[in-house]
Amino acid sequence: MELGIFAKTFPDIGATESLEAVRHAGFTTAQFNFACVGMPSMPDRIDEEIVARIRAASLASGVSIAAISGTYNMAHPDAAVRQKGMARLSAMIESAHAMGTRLVTLSTGSRDPHDQWKFHADNTTPEAWRDLLGEMELAVTLAEQHDVDLGVEPELANVVASAGDAVRLIETLKSERIKIVMDPANLFERGSSGERRDTIERAVAMLAGRITMAHAKDRTEDGGFIAAGSGVIDFRHFVATLRSNGFTGPLVTHGLAADEAPTVAAFLRGVLDEQGLRGHDDD
Repeated sequence: MELGIFAKTFPDIGATESLEAVRHAGFTTAQFNFACVGMPSMPDRIDEEIVARIRAASLASGVSIAAISGTYNMAHPDAAVRQKGMARLSAMIESAHAMGTRLVTLSTGSRDPHDQWKFHADNTTPEAWRDLLGEMELAVTLAEQHDVDLGVEPELANVVASAGDAVRLIETLKSERIKIVMDPANLFERGSSGERRDTIERAVAMLAGRITMAHAKDRTEDGGFIAAGSGVIDFRHFVATLRSNGFTGPLVTHGLAADEAPTVAAFLRGVLDEQGLRGHDDD
């Protein structure tokens, strides 16, 4: 497993600066965000020159681009907002291969009109599911046209809130383009250590054939988010569960401050090294 981080963790603006910061902190791959080059995370258009600059920075730094963040609110109650998000996602999908990746990560969104990461009671309605499916069908068509995969992450606050929801989405769309990003911290808020382990094992087993990337952030005892290795999640168990289910993709951390990155890299590297799973780097 390659060890990675969200590139936008670092305040440096510029593809070279951001990816060099990723490498310096101890990571070999990154989930890229266009905010790293001073653009909106979901820009209206993406110039070829910008894409070439990012690709050159990746090659020069030795930091691969594991994925591009393409998250907009796919379940927003306003169709016009969804339409604008889809247009931006289209530009991102079209640019993925030239940047050196074939994975674009998504947000299945929330009915909350202001925050796609905030739970809304209407997330479980047939209307929310219908609107999400409409967006996903369009995204799948684009992904097939450009040979790109779409990374869907089950998150408690979103329409796809669980592994079961993700299975339902996969079975409904019947497309191999739908892949899963698995973050253990998004599968529960609180619970005993045994309950957490059981939840993680069930989710990974249900989605094993589709998991293309793992995320690593942690939870505090009271349910808040914290940097990996600082909370209640047993990452050795998480990695072992992924391994036993055939996963060999990147492990990408986020939800941490830039000055925490070297410590988190050392922690996760130790977890991977214990099981002989870390990809080789030049250090």
